Amino acid sequence: MAREILIDPITRLEGHGKIDIFLNDKGDVERAYLQIPELRGFEKFAEGRPAEDMPQITSRICGVCPTAHHMAATKALDDLYKVDPPSAAKKIRELVYSLFYVEDHALHFFFLGGPDFVVGPTAPKAERNILGVLGKVGLDIGKEVIGLRKQIRELIILAAGKVIHPVFGLPGGIAKPINKDDQQKFIAGAEHAVKFAEFSLSVFNDIVLKNKQYVDYILSDMYTHKTYYMGQVDANNKVNFYDGLLRVVKPDGKEFLKFKAQDYLKHVAEHVEPWSYIKFCYLKDVGWKGFEDGPDSGVYAVAPLARLNAADGMATPKAQAAYELFYKTLGGKPVHHTLANHWARLIELLYAAERSVELAKDPEIVSPNVRTIPKEIPKEGIGVVEAPRGTLFHHYQTNEKGVITMANLIVATQNNAARIAMSVDKAARGLIKGGQVNDGLLNMVEMGFRAYDPCHGCATHALPGQTPLIVRVYDAQHELVKEIRRD
Repeated sequence: MAREILIDPITRLEGHGKIDIFLNDKGDVERAYLQIPELRGFEKFAEGRPAEDMPQITSRICGVCPTAHHMAATKALDDLYKVDPPSAAKKIRELVYSLFYVEDHALHFFFLGGPDFVVGPTAPKAERNILGVLGKVGLDIGKEVIGLRKQIRELIILAAGKVIHPVFGLPGGIAKPINKDDQQKFIAGAEHAVKFAEFSLSVFNDIVLKNKQYVDYILSDMYTHKTYYMGQVDANNKVNFYDGLLRVVKPDGKEFLKFKAQDYLKHVAEHVEPWSYIKFCYLKDVGWKGFEDGPDSGVYAVAPLARLNAADGMATPKAQAAYELFYKTLGGKPVHHTLANHWARLIELLYAAERSVELAKDPEIVSPNVRTIPKEIPKEGIGVVEAPRGTLFHHYQTNEKGVITMANLIVATQNNAARIAMSVDKAARGLIKGGQVNDGLLNMVEMGFRAYDPCHGCATHALPGQTPLIVRVYDAQHELVKEIRRD
Protein backbone atom coordinates (compact mmCIF):
# COMPACT_ATOMS: atom_id res chain seq x y z
CA MET A 1 0.00 0.00 0.00
CA ALA A 2 1.43 3.37 -1.01
CA ARG A 3 2.04 5.75 1.91
CA GLU A 4 3.23 9.27 2.62
CA ILE A 5 5.61 10.16 5.48
CA LEU A 6 5.81 13.82 6.51
CA ILE A 7 8.65 15.34 8.57
CA ASP A 8 7.40 18.77 9.58
CA PRO A 9 9.22 20.79 10.72
CA ILE A 10 12.75 19.62 10.01
CA THR A 11 15.11 20.54 12.83
CA ARG A 12 18.49 21.98 13.76
CA LEU A 13 18.78 24.34 10.81
CA GLU A 14 18.20 28.04 10.23
CA GLY A 15 14.73 28.56 8.78
CA HIS A 16 11.70 26.42 8.09
CA GLY A 17 11.29 23.32 6.00
CA LYS A 18 9.54 19.99 5.77
CA ILE A 19 10.20 16.65 4.14
CA ASP A 20 7.55 14.61 2.34
CA ILE A 21 8.47 10.97 1.73
CA PHE A 22 6.28 8.92 -0.62
CA LEU A 23 6.44 5.12 -0.40
CA ASN A 24 5.41 2.65 -3.10
CA ASP A 25 3.37 -0.53 -2.59
CA LYS A 26 6.49 -2.36 -1.32
CA GLY A 27 7.07 0.28 1.32
CA ASP A 28 10.24 1.55 -0.40
CA VAL A 29 10.80 5.23 -1.12
CA GLU A 30 9.46 6.39 -4.46
CA ARG A 31 10.54 10.04 -3.97
CA ALA A 32 11.38 12.33 -1.06
CA TYR A 33 10.92 16.09 -1.29
CA LEU A 34 12.55 18.77 0.87
CA GLN A 35 10.08 21.65 0.73
CA ILE A 36 10.72 25.23 1.86
CA PRO A 37 7.29 26.75 2.59
CA GLU A 38 8.46 30.24 3.64
CA LEU A 39 8.90 33.29 1.43
CA ARG A 40 11.60 35.90 2.22
CA GLY A 41 10.76 38.75 -0.12
CA PHE A 42 13.67 40.91 1.06
CA GLU A 43 14.45 42.00 -2.49
CA LYS A 44 11.05 43.73 -2.65
CA PHE A 45 11.52 45.30 0.79
CA ALA A 46 14.70 46.93 -0.53
CA GLU A 47 13.13 48.75 -3.46
CA GLY A 48 12.74 52.46 -2.80
CA ARG A 49 15.26 52.47 0.07
CA PRO A 50 18.63 54.29 0.01
CA ALA A 51 21.40 51.90 -1.03
CA GLU A 52 23.33 52.79 2.15
CA ASP A 53 20.56 51.07 4.14
CA MET A 54 21.23 47.68 2.53
CA PRO A 55 23.95 46.46 4.96
CA GLN A 56 21.44 47.03 7.79
CA ILE A 57 18.32 45.80 5.97
CA THR A 58 19.82 42.58 4.66
CA SER A 59 21.46 41.69 7.96
CA ARG A 60 17.87 41.21 9.24
CA ILE A 61 17.39 38.28 6.86
CA CYS A 62 18.91 35.91 9.39
CA GLY A 63 19.97 36.09 13.00
CA VAL A 64 22.68 33.47 12.48
CA CYS A 65 24.49 34.85 9.43
CA PRO A 66 23.84 38.63 9.56
CA THR A 67 27.54 39.42 9.21
CA ALA A 68 27.68 37.62 5.86
CA HIS A 69 24.81 39.69 4.48
CA HIS A 70 26.25 42.88 6.00
CA MET A 71 29.61 42.21 4.34
CA ALA A 72 28.21 41.22 0.93
CA ALA A 73 26.01 44.34 0.98
CA THR A 74 28.94 46.56 1.94
CA LYS A 75 31.06 45.16 -0.90
CA ALA A 76 28.15 45.70 -3.30
CA LEU A 77 28.11 49.38 -2.19
CA ASP A 78 31.85 49.64 -2.93
CA ASP A 79 31.09 48.43 -6.45
CA LEU A 80 27.99 50.60 -6.74
CA TYR A 81 29.97 53.77 -5.98
CA LYS A 82 33.14 52.51 -7.73
CA VAL A 83 35.25 53.19 -4.66
CA ASP A 84 38.22 51.18 -3.36
CA PRO A 85 38.45 51.12 0.47
CA PRO A 86 41.83 51.78 2.13
CA SER A 87 43.93 48.71 2.86
CA ALA A 88 43.37 49.00 6.63
CA ALA A 89 39.59 49.02 6.16
CA LYS A 90 39.75 45.85 4.07
CA LYS A 91 41.87 44.14 6.73
CA ILE A 92 39.50 45.14 9.55
CA ARG A 93 36.54 43.90 7.52
CA GLU A 94 38.31 40.58 6.95
CA LEU A 95 39.29 40.35 10.63
CA VAL A 96 35.67 40.80 11.73
CA TYR A 97 34.55 38.34 9.09
CA SER A 98 37.11 35.72 10.12
CA LEU A 99 36.03 36.02 13.77
CA PHE A 100 32.41 35.66 12.67
CA TYR A 101 33.40 32.43 10.92
CA VAL A 102 34.94 31.09 14.13
CA GLU A 103 31.81 31.53 16.19
CA ASP A 104 29.44 30.47 13.38
CA HIS A 105 31.26 27.25 12.50
CA ALA A 106 31.53 26.45 16.21
CA LEU A 107 27.77 27.00 16.54
CA HIS A 108 27.03 24.47 13.81
CA PHE A 109 29.46 21.81 14.96
CA PHE A 110 28.56 21.80 18.63
CA PHE A 111 24.89 22.84 18.52
CA LEU A 112 23.32 21.95 15.15
CA GLY A 113 25.06 19.34 12.99
CA GLY A 114 27.61 17.96 15.43
CA PRO A 115 25.14 16.12 17.69
CA ASP A 116 24.44 13.74 14.78
CA PHE A 117 27.95 12.38 15.14
CA VAL A 118 29.15 13.39 18.60
CA VAL A 119 26.02 11.97 20.25
CA GLY A 120 25.11 9.53 17.48
CA PRO A 121 22.75 9.48 14.46
CA THR A 122 20.26 7.13 16.09
CA ALA A 123 20.74 8.19 19.70
CA PRO A 124 17.57 8.95 21.66
CA LYS A 125 16.07 12.16 20.31
CA ALA A 126 16.23 13.79 23.74
CA GLU A 127 20.05 13.53 23.60
CA ARG A 128 20.65 14.81 20.05
CA ASN A 129 21.34 18.38 21.15
CA ILE A 130 23.95 20.51 22.90
CA LEU A 131 23.20 18.82 26.24
CA GLY A 132 23.94 15.45 24.66
CA VAL A 133 27.19 16.86 23.26
CA LEU A 134 28.18 18.12 26.70
CA GLY A 135 27.46 14.66 28.09
CA LYS A 136 29.98 13.28 25.60
CA VAL A 137 32.76 15.86 25.82
CA GLY A 138 32.29 17.00 29.45
CA LEU A 139 30.97 20.11 31.17
CA ASP A 140 34.39 21.81 31.27
CA ILE A 141 34.60 21.57 27.52
CA GLY A 142 31.06 22.89 27.29
CA LYS A 143 32.08 25.94 29.29
CA GLU A 144 35.01 26.39 26.90
CA VAL A 145 32.68 26.26 23.87
CA ILE A 146 30.33 28.84 25.36
CA GLY A 147 33.18 30.98 26.70
CA LEU A 148 35.03 31.13 23.38
CA ARG A 149 31.91 32.14 21.48
CA LYS A 150 31.23 34.86 24.08
CA GLN A 151 34.76 36.21 23.75
CA ILE A 152 34.61 36.24 19.93
CA ARG A 153 31.21 37.96 19.87
CA GLU A 154 32.50 40.68 22.22
CA LEU A 155 35.37 41.33 19.82
CA ILE A 156 32.96 41.63 16.90
CA ILE A 157 30.95 44.18 18.90
CA LEU A 158 34.15 46.10 19.60
CA ALA A 159 34.89 46.51 15.89
CA ALA A 160 31.46 46.32 14.27
CA GLY A 161 29.21 47.96 16.89
CA LYS A 162 26.78 45.03 17.16
CA VAL A 163 27.16 41.31 16.75
CA ILE A 164 23.70 40.37 15.43
CA HIS A 165 23.28 43.35 13.11
CA PRO A 166 26.69 44.97 12.48
CA VAL A 167 26.74 48.72 11.78
CA PHE A 168 30.30 49.35 10.60
CA GLY A 169 30.30 48.67 6.82
CA LEU A 170 30.17 51.80 4.64
CA PRO A 171 30.77 52.32 0.91
CA GLY A 172 34.48 52.92 0.66
CA GLY A 173 35.44 51.64 4.11
CA ILE A 174 34.23 51.24 7.67
CA ALA A 175 32.82 53.46 10.42
CA LYS A 176 35.78 53.51 12.83
CA PRO A 177 39.38 52.25 13.17
CA ILE A 178 40.77 49.84 15.79
CA ASN A 179 43.00 51.43 18.44
CA LYS A 180 46.23 49.90 19.79
CA ASP A 181 44.76 48.96 23.18
CA ASP A 182 41.96 47.03 21.53
CA GLN A 183 44.42 45.37 19.13
CA GLN A 184 45.78 43.31 22.03
CA LYS A 185 42.28 42.03 22.79
CA PHE A 186 41.90 40.88 19.19
CA ILE A 187 45.27 39.11 19.29
CA ALA A 188 44.38 37.31 22.52
CA GLY A 189 40.96 36.28 21.24
CA ALA A 190 42.31 35.06 17.90
CA GLU A 191 45.04 32.99 19.57
CA HIS A 192 42.41 31.47 21.84
CA ALA A 193 40.36 30.63 18.72
CA VAL A 194 43.30 28.71 17.20
CA LYS A 195 43.54 26.48 20.27
CA PHE A 196 39.76 26.00 20.23
CA ALA A 197 39.83 24.99 16.55
CA GLU A 198 42.59 22.47 17.17
CA PHE A 199 40.58 21.03 20.06
CA SER A 200 37.47 20.78 17.86
CA LEU A 201 39.41 18.83 15.24
CA SER A 202 40.69 16.50 17.96
CA VAL A 203 37.09 15.90 19.10
CA PHE A 204 36.13 15.00 15.53
CA ASN A 205 39.11 12.68 15.22
CA ASP A 206 38.47 10.88 18.52
CA ILE A 207 34.69 10.54 18.29
CA VAL A 208 34.02 10.30 14.53
CA LEU A 209 37.11 9.14 12.65
CA LYS A 210 37.92 6.41 15.19
CA ASN A 211 34.38 5.02 14.90
CA LYS A 212 34.17 2.68 11.88
CA GLN A 213 30.38 2.93 11.69
CA TYR A 214 30.52 6.73 11.46
CA VAL A 215 33.24 6.61 8.79
CA ASP A 216 31.14 4.10 6.85
CA TYR A 217 28.23 6.56 6.96
CA ILE A 218 30.50 9.34 5.60
CA LEU A 219 31.73 7.13 2.74
CA SER A 220 28.35 5.53 1.97
CA ASP A 221 26.68 5.97 -1.40
CA MET A 222 23.47 7.30 0.19
CA TYR A 223 25.37 10.45 1.29
CA THR A 224 27.39 10.89 -1.93
CA HIS A 225 26.84 13.07 -5.03
CA LYS A 226 29.37 13.75 -7.80
CA THR A 227 28.61 17.39 -8.69
CA TYR A 228 30.44 20.57 -9.65
CA TYR A 229 31.83 22.67 -6.77
CA MET A 230 32.12 26.47 -6.38
CA GLY A 231 34.17 28.58 -3.97
CA GLN A 232 36.05 31.87 -3.72
CA VAL A 233 39.84 31.69 -4.03
CA ASP A 234 42.75 34.11 -3.66
CA ALA A 235 45.48 34.76 -6.23
CA ASN A 236 47.10 31.41 -5.32
CA ASN A 237 43.82 29.46 -5.59
CA LYS A 238 43.64 29.14 -1.81
CA VAL A 239 40.34 29.35 0.10
CA ASN A 240 39.35 32.96 0.86
CA PHE A 241 36.13 33.98 2.62
CA TYR A 242 36.27 37.75 2.03
CA ASP A 243 37.62 38.43 -1.46
CA GLY A 244 38.91 36.90 -4.69
CA LEU A 245 37.63 35.16 -7.81
CA LEU A 246 34.98 32.47 -7.94
CA ARG A 247 36.33 29.13 -9.07
CA VAL A 248 34.27 26.15 -10.22
CA VAL A 249 35.70 22.65 -10.57
CA LYS A 250 34.17 19.70 -12.40
CA PRO A 251 33.16 16.44 -10.70
CA ASP A 252 36.63 15.09 -11.57
CA GLY A 253 38.21 18.03 -9.72
CA LYS A 254 39.59 19.89 -12.75
CA GLU A 255 38.99 23.64 -13.10
CA PHE A 256 35.89 24.44 -15.14
CA LEU A 257 35.34 28.18 -14.60
CA LYS A 258 36.94 31.15 -12.89
CA PHE A 259 35.15 34.48 -12.88
CA LYS A 260 34.61 37.82 -11.15
CA ALA A 261 31.52 38.32 -8.99
CA GLN A 262 30.35 40.96 -11.48
CA ASP A 263 30.01 38.20 -14.12
CA TYR A 264 27.87 35.90 -12.00
CA LEU A 265 24.79 36.18 -14.23
CA LYS A 266 26.82 34.77 -17.13
CA HIS A 267 27.33 31.54 -15.20
CA VAL A 268 24.62 31.13 -12.55
CA ALA A 269 20.93 30.62 -13.34
CA GLU A 270 17.89 29.66 -11.24
CA HIS A 271 15.31 26.94 -11.80
CA VAL A 272 11.84 26.97 -10.21
CA GLU A 273 9.78 23.98 -9.03
CA PRO A 274 6.06 24.19 -8.09
CA TRP A 275 6.53 22.39 -4.75
CA SER A 276 8.98 24.79 -3.05
CA TYR A 277 9.52 28.54 -2.61
CA ILE A 278 13.28 28.12 -2.91
CA LYS A 279 14.92 28.55 -6.32
CA PHE A 280 17.39 25.91 -7.52
CA CYS A 281 20.62 27.38 -8.87
CA TYR A 282 22.60 25.67 -11.62
CA LEU A 283 25.53 26.39 -13.90
CA LYS A 284 24.28 28.14 -17.01
CA ASP A 285 27.33 26.86 -18.88
CA VAL A 286 26.10 23.27 -18.41
CA GLY A 287 22.34 23.71 -18.18
CA TRP A 288 19.51 22.41 -15.98
CA LYS A 289 19.06 18.63 -16.45
CA GLY A 290 16.94 17.98 -13.38
CA PHE A 291 17.95 16.65 -9.98
CA GLU A 292 20.92 14.66 -11.25
CA ASP A 293 24.62 14.66 -10.53
CA GLY A 294 27.52 13.99 -12.90
CA PRO A 295 29.36 16.15 -15.48
CA ASP A 296 26.30 16.55 -17.74
CA SER A 297 24.22 18.14 -14.96
CA GLY A 298 24.59 21.80 -14.02
CA VAL A 299 23.95 21.07 -10.33
CA TYR A 300 26.77 22.38 -8.15
CA ALA A 301 27.60 22.68 -4.48
CA VAL A 302 28.94 25.48 -2.25
CA ALA A 303 29.88 25.60 1.50
CA PRO A 304 32.88 24.03 3.31
CA LEU A 305 33.33 20.81 1.33
CA ALA A 306 32.81 22.64 -1.97
CA ARG A 307 35.25 25.40 -1.00
CA LEU A 308 37.97 22.87 -0.21
CA ASN A 309 37.28 21.00 -3.46
CA ALA A 310 37.31 24.22 -5.51
CA ALA A 311 40.62 25.43 -4.05
CA ASP A 312 44.18 24.17 -4.21
CA GLY A 313 44.68 24.50 -0.45
CA MET A 314 44.47 26.71 2.63
CA ALA A 315 46.47 29.92 3.10
CA THR A 316 47.55 29.23 6.70
CA PRO A 317 49.95 26.47 7.84
CA LYS A 318 47.90 24.50 10.40
CA ALA A 319 44.77 24.57 8.22
CA GLN A 320 46.85 23.43 5.24
CA ALA A 321 48.12 20.43 7.24
CA ALA A 322 44.53 19.58 8.20
CA TYR A 323 43.47 19.99 4.56
CA GLU A 324 46.13 17.51 3.40
CA LEU A 325 45.10 14.97 6.06
CA PHE A 326 41.45 15.35 5.00
CA TYR A 327 42.11 14.35 1.38
CA LYS A 328 44.67 11.69 2.30
CA THR A 329 42.14 10.03 4.60
CA LEU A 330 39.18 10.25 2.22
CA GLY A 331 40.93 9.08 -0.94
CA GLY A 332 42.08 12.29 -2.65
CA LYS A 333 40.36 15.20 -4.42
CA PRO A 334 37.59 15.87 -4.92
CA VAL A 335 35.67 14.45 -1.97
CA HIS A 336 32.01 13.92 -2.91
CA HIS A 337 30.73 12.69 0.47
CA THR A 338 28.15 15.11 1.86
CA LEU A 339 28.77 14.27 5.52
CA ALA A 340 32.44 15.22 5.05
CA ASN A 341 31.15 18.80 5.26
CA HIS A 342 31.39 18.51 9.05
CA TRP A 343 35.12 17.79 8.89
CA ALA A 344 35.71 20.45 6.19
CA ARG A 345 33.89 22.97 8.40
CA LEU A 346 36.33 22.38 11.25
CA ILE A 347 39.30 22.83 8.89
CA GLU A 348 37.79 26.16 7.89
CA LEU A 349 37.32 27.00 11.56
CA LEU A 350 41.07 26.55 12.04
CA TYR A 351 41.85 28.65 8.96
CA ALA A 352 39.56 31.46 10.15
CA ALA A 353 41.26 31.44 13.56
CA GLU A 354 44.77 31.48 12.09
CA ARG A 355 43.83 34.24 9.64
CA SER A 356 42.40 36.25 12.56
CA VAL A 357 45.77 36.06 14.31
CA GLU A 358 47.58 37.24 11.16
CA LEU A 359 45.25 40.19 10.71
CA ALA A 360 45.13 41.14 14.41
CA LYS A 361 48.95 41.31 14.54
CA ASP A 362 49.24 43.30 11.29
CA PRO A 363 50.60 46.81 12.18
CA GLU A 364 48.27 48.35 9.59
CA ILE A 365 45.22 47.10 11.49
CA VAL A 366 45.42 50.20 13.76
CA SER A 367 45.73 52.71 10.92
CA PRO A 368 43.23 55.60 11.26
CA ASN A 369 42.77 55.70 7.46
CA VAL A 370 39.68 53.51 7.07
CA ARG A 371 37.43 55.32 4.56
CA THR A 372 37.60 56.63 1.00
CA ILE A 373 34.68 58.97 0.37
CA PRO A 374 32.66 57.96 -2.73
CA LYS A 375 32.30 60.51 -5.52
CA GLU A 376 30.80 58.55 -8.42
CA ILE A 377 27.12 58.64 -9.37
CA PRO A 378 25.70 55.19 -8.47
CA LYS A 379 24.11 52.88 -11.02
CA GLU A 380 24.85 49.18 -10.39
CA GLY A 381 26.89 47.22 -7.87
CA ILE A 382 27.61 43.54 -7.14
CA GLY A 383 29.27 42.12 -4.05
CA VAL A 384 30.14 38.57 -3.06
CA VAL A 385 31.55 36.83 0.01
CA GLU A 386 31.77 33.24 1.12
CA ALA A 387 29.15 32.92 3.84
CA PRO A 388 29.74 29.98 6.22
CA ARG A 389 27.01 28.18 4.25
CA GLY A 390 28.45 29.04 0.82
CA THR A 391 28.75 31.71 -1.84
CA LEU A 392 26.55 34.78 -1.25
CA PHE A 393 25.75 37.30 -4.02
CA HIS A 394 24.26 40.78 -3.53
CA HIS A 395 23.33 42.74 -6.69
CA TYR A 396 21.80 46.24 -6.63
CA GLN A 397 20.67 48.77 -9.23
CA THR A 398 19.80 52.36 -8.24
CA ASN A 399 18.69 55.65 -9.69
CA GLU A 400 21.12 58.59 -9.78
CA LYS A 401 20.22 59.44 -6.16
CA GLY A 402 21.29 56.02 -4.94
CA VAL A 403 17.76 54.72 -4.31
CA ILE A 404 17.36 50.98 -4.93
CA THR A 405 15.35 50.12 -8.06
CA MET A 406 16.34 46.41 -8.18
CA ALA A 407 17.91 44.01 -5.71
CA ASN A 408 18.85 40.42 -6.37
CA LEU A 409 20.20 38.20 -3.60
CA ILE A 410 21.41 34.68 -4.23
CA VAL A 411 22.08 33.22 -0.82
CA ALA A 412 24.29 30.25 -0.08
CA THR A 413 21.51 27.76 0.41
CA GLN A 414 19.99 28.63 -2.97
CA ASN A 415 23.29 27.65 -4.58
CA ASN A 416 23.11 24.37 -2.70
CA ALA A 417 19.36 23.81 -3.00
CA ALA A 418 19.38 21.27 -5.83
CA ARG A 419 22.08 19.16 -4.26
CA ILE A 420 20.38 19.34 -0.85
CA ALA A 421 17.10 18.13 -2.41
CA MET A 422 19.00 15.27 -4.05
CA SER A 423 20.71 14.39 -0.76
CA VAL A 424 17.42 14.14 1.16
CA ASP A 425 15.88 11.98 -1.57
CA LYS A 426 18.89 9.66 -1.78
CA ALA A 427 19.20 9.29 2.00
CA ALA A 428 15.49 8.41 2.27
CA ARG A 429 15.81 5.81 -0.50
CA GLY A 430 18.84 4.27 1.18
CA LEU A 431 17.38 4.15 4.68
CA ILE A 432 13.66 3.36 4.43
CA LYS A 433 12.88 -0.13 3.15
CA GLY A 434 9.73 -2.24 3.36
CA GLY A 435 7.82 0.50 5.08
CA GLN A 436 9.98 0.24 8.21
CA VAL A 437 10.58 3.68 9.67
CA ASN A 438 11.43 5.06 13.09
CA ASP A 439 12.71 8.25 14.67
CA GLY A 440 16.38 7.29 14.23
CA LEU A 441 16.00 6.62 10.51
CA LEU A 442 14.14 9.88 10.00
CA ASN A 443 16.93 11.74 11.79
CA MET A 444 19.41 10.15 9.38
CA VAL A 445 17.28 11.45 6.49
CA GLU A 446 17.54 14.91 8.05
CA MET A 447 21.32 14.46 8.20
CA GLY A 448 21.16 14.57 4.41
CA PHE A 449 20.45 18.31 4.58
CA ARG A 450 21.93 19.21 7.96
CA ALA A 451 25.53 18.66 6.82
CA TYR A 452 25.16 21.63 4.46
CA ASP A 453 24.18 23.89 7.41
CA PRO A 454 21.33 25.31 5.30
CA CYS A 455 19.88 28.72 6.13
CA HIS A 456 16.42 29.35 4.77
CA GLY A 457 16.55 33.06 5.24
CA CYS A 458 15.07 33.69 8.67
CA ALA A 459 15.88 34.14 12.33
CA THR A 460 13.69 31.39 13.75
CA HIS A 461 15.35 29.08 16.20
CA ALA A 462 14.38 26.48 18.77
CA LEU A 463 16.35 24.55 21.34
CA PRO A 464 17.71 21.42 19.61
CA GLY A 465 15.81 18.30 20.54
CA GLN A 466 12.75 20.22 21.72
CA THR A 467 11.36 21.35 18.39
CA PRO A 468 8.09 19.56 17.62
CA LEU A 469 8.30 16.88 14.94
CA ILE A 470 5.27 15.15 13.49
CA VAL A 471 5.55 12.24 11.05
CA ARG A 472 2.29 11.22 9.37
CA VAL A 473 1.84 8.05 7.31
CA TYR A 474 -0.92 7.98 4.68
CA ASP A 475 -2.34 5.12 2.64
CA ALA A 476 -2.88 5.15 -1.13
CA GLN A 477 -6.19 6.98 -0.63
CA HIS A 478 -4.32 9.65 1.36
CA GLU A 479 -6.04 8.53 4.57
CA LEU A 480 -3.98 8.98 7.73
CA VAL A 481 -2.99 5.55 9.07
CA LYS A 482 -0.28 6.46 11.60
CA GLU A 483 1.18 9.48 13.35
CA ILE A 484 4.49 9.72 15.24
CA ARG A 485 4.96 12.83 17.40
CA ARG A 486 7.70 14.44 19.44
CA ASP A 487 6.15 17.50 21.07
